[in-house]
Amino acid sequence: MNIIIVGCGRVGRTIAYQLDKEGHSVTVIDTNREVLERISATNVMAHRGNGATFATLRDAGVENCDLLIAVTASDELNLYTCLIAKNAGAPKTIARVRNPQYTNDVMKLKDELMLSLVINPEQTCARELSRLIKFPGALEIESFAKGMVDLIKVKIKENSVLADKKVMDCSNIFKDGLRICTAERGKECFIPNGDFEIKAGDVISIISESNAAAKLFKNLGVINAKSRHVLILGGSKIAYYLAKSLSETGIKVKIIETNRERCEQLSDLLDDAVIIHGNAMNQELLMSEGIEHADAIVALMDTDEENIIISLFAKDVNPDAKIITEIDNISFSIIDSLPLDSVIHPKHLTGQYIIQYVRAMQNSVGSNIETLHAICNDQAEALEFRAKEESMAIGVPLSMLSLKNELQIACITRNGKIIIPSGKDTIELDDTVIVVTKHRGLFDLKDILK
Repeated sequence: MNIIIVGCGRVGRTIAYQLDKEGHSVTVIDTNREVLERISATNVMAHRGNGATFATLRDAGVENCDLLIAVTASDELNLYTCLIAKNAGAPKTIARVRNPQYTNDVMKLKDELMLSLVINPEQTCARELSRLIKFPGALEIESFAKGMVDLIKVKIKENSVLADKKVMDCSNIFKDGLRICTAERGKECFIPNGDFEIKAGDVISIISESNAAAKLFKNLGVINAKSRHVLILGGSKIAYYLAKSLSETGIKVKIIETNRERCEQLSDLLDDAVIIHGNAMNQELLMSEGIEHADAIVALMDTDEENIIISLFAKDVNPDAKIITEIDNISFSIIDSLPLDSVIHPKHLTGQYIIQYVRAMQNSVGSNIETLHAICNDQAEALEFRAKEESMAIGVPLSMLSLKNELQIACITRNGKIIIPSGKDTIELDDTVIVVTKHRGLFDLKDILK
């Protein structure tokens, strides 16, 4: 697909790199020569100019593009750019809108504004954080089958019932039809077969029905008590959306923010949250505000370094708390070796959200992928296919299929029923099939075969 991205900030670059990896033709427009020079070293095309003008969009090929994504730092500019692009011939447009005061209005007027998708990165990130806080036993949770199926990542502790067991021997523990899909050991990612032996320290991903998560944690001996007190360090837009979401469910929220003016804004916007003016890097302040008694601690400060340091401190003084760390720069491999609970990458998350939309667009022009999540630190993918047409994969017992190596059929959904398949099960027309694999570039069910 031909995709134009207006805005070459961190979000724009992240989306451009990810869409380029997906095999799309990507053009980025920006007025800043330096950021364009940085991105021109890749396969992405760089075009200098004002993306909110018809002339610039025409020169970048808007009339022949399939999708335009506006992700500049200005909400107003993004909306205006999408309007111009739509009138210039772009069939679909996506606008980033970050201002909480705009988000609801824009969603209501999406059709009138001729927008295909409105994305608020901070709100999207807050939704993910909220899920992790509500299921503190999970490191990550990805959803499939319209929310009916979850892929849940957990770490295996020394006393876990799964430690030193082969995958084939875990069926007695997983009585509700669950499946181990991936295992991370150090920097390696495995798609485990039945003989794979799970070790303490491994991080595994398990697929299950969404309503079976509580039973899963109980069977694993993982503490999953509901968080009642959450401490948020930093008063960013993500912090606002997260505090609003948590407060609505009755969770007590406290935010520590260093900027007095921002504290006053948050105090006006959040009736049920406690706003503390102070430096979250101050150890005495953190102790006086009860960091050692919080059920969950979320580090959302201005720099990755601050978030990492404060998360490590929080883990030391409150080892039982759920600790979530925001990190924007994902290029340093050392992050994976740090003893952090859950790490969230807002820019990467936005890119994944848009890629899911692009995949859905492709679905109507040849690709049968409905959902895609990058997992195992981007070493593997979990894809959801729709079985739309007859192929060698249809109607044949799974044990008889010649599947590619490092690939697993994790789940089948048929008429609203979730099937964790055995070798006797088959894939039928109109099923959705969740596949976990280390292979890239799969677009159809037939691609899972050797």
